[in-house]
Amino acid sequence: MLSDESSDTDAIAVVHRVEWTDGATHEAEDRVVREEPLEIRIGGVPVAVVMRTPGHDAELVRGFLTTERVVDDPSWVASVRHCTTAEHPDAENNVMQVVLRQGHTVDLARLRRNLYASSSCGVCGKASIDRVMETAPALVDHTRVPVTALYGIPENLRAQQAVFSATGGLHAAGLFDTAGTALVVREDVGRHNAVDKVVGWAHANRPVLTETVLAVSGRVSFEIVQKALAARIPIVAAVSAPSSLAIELARRADLTLAAFVRGRRLCVYAGPQRVIP
Repeated sequence: MLSDESSDTDAIAVVHRVEWTDGATHEAEDRVVREEPLEIRIGGVPVAVVMRTPGHDAELVRGFLTTERVVDDPSWVASVRHCTTAEHPDAENNVMQVVLRQGHTVDLARLRRNLYASSSCGVCGKASIDRVMETAPALVDHTRVPVTALYGIPENLRAQQAVFSATGGLHAAGLFDTAGTALVVREDVGRHNAVDKVVGWAHANRPVLTETVLAVSGRVSFEIVQKALAARIPIVAAVSAPSSLAIELARRADLTLAAFVRGRRLCVYAGPQRVIP
């Protein structure tokens, strides 16, 4: 069982990558942040699933209960602990049980409607990916992108972040063609919201998204890859790091995931066949 103390073992996963530098490639092992779902139960009833990096799970749950107004006061919570048994072996350590103090109750039906129904995706990485793949099967396409086009995408994305230039406080997502030309760029305080804006533009202007690249200004989480797969975008490029679960989903979905796209260097963690010299 995990303790609530974080450790390198809990928070880091080792993955394989293909690194491109000035057009040359070499393969290597890399350490990426681990991402796993965490199911929160109150009195044995599942009420929410959140994606997180394992470690300090009890603190996460206590904070979630307060910020989402699940409890009116933190003193309502008598205990928070990992469940000792899980229905699925891969879900071990990914379920937290909350016990409220005597005399305090919450509307569990309301919580499940407002939290669990919209966010539940299984309580292990494998179940999360299986759930996504049920509604968005693996990609089958012949999209190819020159590595030089990917090199230029972050600069092109940054050039169209007008609000970020004025405030320094926004994320960006953009849809690019395989030559590295921006089709649309959108900004938002939430990275996921920026992606949704781009996809919404595409629904009205370019329904078929093969031969396109989704670029994001920061890191790549499971949900970013999930959104790209649902929109049938074959390539995701990011300025920063991917999470372990984002990599696993991209590999299962045969989606190309490139990260640390900076200058004349990038690292491909999934779908390397779409990147060409």
